[in-house]
Order: sequence, then structure tokens, then C-alpha cells
Amino acid sequence: MFEQLFYERLNTRLLGGAEEPIYIPAGLATEDADISPVETYHRLYFRHDYLSSALHETAHWCIAGTQRREQLDFGYWYSPDGRSSQQQQLFEQAEVAPQALEWMFSIASGQRFRVSADNLASDEGASDDFVRAVAERAQSWCAGGNLPSRGRLFIEALGNRFDCAEPLSQDHYRLEALV
Repeated sequence: MFEQLFYERLNTRLLGGAEEPIYIPAGLATEDADISPVETYHRLYFRHDYLSSALHETAHWCIAGTQRREQLDFGYWYSPDGRSSQQQQLFEQAEVAPQALEWMFSIASGQRFRVSADNLASDEGASDDFVRAVAERAQSWCAGGNLPSRGRLFIEALGNRFDCAEPLSQDHYRLEALV
């Protein structure tokens, strides 16, 4: 579905099988032995065959502007497991929009969604403020608050494919659904 929507128009393919998710712009070389070194199209890789990873990476791609889509992994920093509380707070701030959009993709495709702190080395899950911010962003987008256009297109396509009649209804995106 991603390819049907975005390959011809934006020269981007969504590909599974990666050890770690990564976005590689067209023409950029990579040293990863599992990934072809250079391609003429943009590549958005998700982990193995995990649907949640595909939806999450697609959310990042839908949010990224033109300049970010010309940079390896959209130019984002990533700090692996074992983040300090300050690093975790920065991570959560950066992840509000992608996780809200991933939630919307999950609803549209009938998949389960869980907010992720993505810090397995920590005993703590996502902070209450982060969970609340994810819910508020999804609610805002449903109310007409500047939903990224590629995200809207993908939500509508998923909703049609998986028979979700109103994937942009605020009723789906209540805080209680995340806790």
C-alpha cells in the first residue's frame, strides 16, 4: 500500500528485514552489509517484519519535511537504551508526533498500539506526560489541527483497506485507551 501511494510520486519504498530501522535517501551509500549500498530511490527500512515498526517508521517519514528527507535517518539523533532521564525527556519530546501518527495508523489498520519509551534498559515505561501528549496530539489532528498530508493519505488508505469507517474520529483517541 505504501508503494502504491508514494513510490511513483515521492520515489520512496518501505522495506522490511532490517536489524534496525533506518531511512536512506536516494543515492546515499551505506556500509550496512544487509542493505544494498546505493539505490536510485529513497529507502525506509523497518525492523524485520514487524508491522508496528513499519507503521512507526512511516509516521516519521510522513512528518519529515523535504530537507529532512534528504538526510540519513532524517537527520535525527538516536541515543540507544540506557538513556539518562534528561535524554529520555528529549526523546519523548521528539516522539510525540510520530507516536501519535503511528497510533492513528494502528487504529486505521485494526492493529494494537502501545506508547513506547523505547528504553528497555530502564525499568520505567513512558512517562504520564508523554502518554498524555501523544493522546492530545492525535485528538488535535482529528479536530483539524494540521495533520501531515502524507499521514492523512496513509490513514485514509489503511482505513479503506481494513474497513475502518472513521479512522479520524476523535472517539478512537482517548487517553484512557493508552493507559
